[in-house]
Amino acid sequence: MTILLVGTETEQAPLDAQLVTALASRVGEALADERILRRAQGNTDFLVTQEWDFARSAAHAECARLGTSRRQEGQVPFSDLQELQLANAAIAQVLGLGRLQSLLDDLEISDIHVRGCAPVWVKLRNGTRLKVAPVVDSDDELIELIRRAAARMGRTERRFDAATPELNLQLPDGSRLFATMDVSARPSLVIRRHRFEISSLNELRLRGLFDETLQNFFAAAVSAKRNIVIAGGTGSGKTTLLRALINEVGASERIVTIEDAYELGLERFEDLHPDHDSLQSRPANIEGRGEITLADLTRMALRMDPDRVIVGEVRGAEAFPMLMAMSQGNNGSMCTMHADSTRSVFPKLAAYVSMASTGLPVETVNLLVASAIHFVVYIDNTNSVRRVTSVREVVDSEGSTIVSNEIFHLEIEDGLVTGFPMREQTRKLLTAHGLGADISSVQKSEDAS
Repeated sequence: MTILLVGTETEQAPLDAQLVTALASRVGEALADERILRRAQGNTDFLVTQEWDFARSAAHAECARLGTSRRQEGQVPFSDLQELQLANAAIAQVLGLGRLQSLLDDLEISDIHVRGCAPVWVKLRNGTRLKVAPVVDSDDELIELIRRAAARMGRTERRFDAATPELNLQLPDGSRLFATMDVSARPSLVIRRHRFEISSLNELRLRGLFDETLQNFFAAAVSAKRNIVIAGGTGSGKTTLLRALINEVGASERIVTIEDAYELGLERFEDLHPDHDSLQSRPANIEGRGEITLADLTRMALRMDPDRVIVGEVRGAEAFPMLMAMSQGNNGSMCTMHADSTRSVFPKLAAYVSMASTGLPVETVNLLVASAIHFVVYIDNTNSVRRVTSVREVVDSEGSTIVSNEIFHLEIEDGLVTGFPMREQTRKLLTAHGLGADISSVQKSEDAS
């Protein structure tokens, strides 16, 4: 059996799988010996970067030794490229994700879909989908690969078995991994890559997500501590926009984030947010104890003296404590939701609040929503083109209806079309926080929704 590495034509040289496995075994032994030595000497354990550097040195040293043996036996020694491929493949088996690692290392890939030992589908940054070679030789091998990731790559070890058939964690590079077994026809693995280098409103404007008018509006809304919900479909860029909005928050403000899997990456912007805490939910243990839900974390966050509470994605009972937090003085809080328009956010929030078993009538829930949320933003993703197409201001509630105005609306053909004027009170507040006067002057009146 051979391993075919993903890469350019000149790099796609087959490697002997047995040789890679033997090399990986030697590298693993060297790492284990070094860990034992460091502990015996009273030194700290490896940092992630130190572990990879040591593994790389050990792999190249072993390749050099193998090359010498081949020359002594009259065989053709390894070329520099072959040695590099062997070392990378062995290190990927020991510390990475095997043949999947080469896809993770490709910066042009944004999403990876693995279904058992079938060919892998990847999505590139430009939206193109490609089918590439399988990364495992059997479905069982994929399960073992996922278990290795669960044991080594999360902040805490996670289970992945018939009793816990799903896995959700963040990889060391910030990518989000989600895997299933037993409940899916074949073991399945999906990895979504996050581009932390795109982290400001200006960068998003340059990439066409919105224009200068909306950039100015977003900056003013964050500065004025307005509560914002970002809605959109899967892969529309909700988390990316949320991260850019968070990075508009002043360094003196304390931020607490709540996530299912760490995706916002505030630790990568330590200079922008020196005072922050990141909370992550966790599943129950094998005895069925210890589960911490997003709703639990939301209640915890309110006891951590936050200036702003950020929920990575609202999709359940956590909506109720989040809305309570927003309506009780934690202005400037933000979250994302899956929805197909700004308008559809409101019934979904009502449904989520009902999941908290509050017993509140819909009229009371709508009062809570109207008092908690100031703006809803929708990101459209059509043909891999992502654009902010709607911004809605929440005005009030009337019985079973949320009263709101669509203050910005985008027709793809005509560009940004401003809609119903924002309320005078809102306009004055945002103007005091840097909103340009040109925004109000170009808004045209339309019927309130």
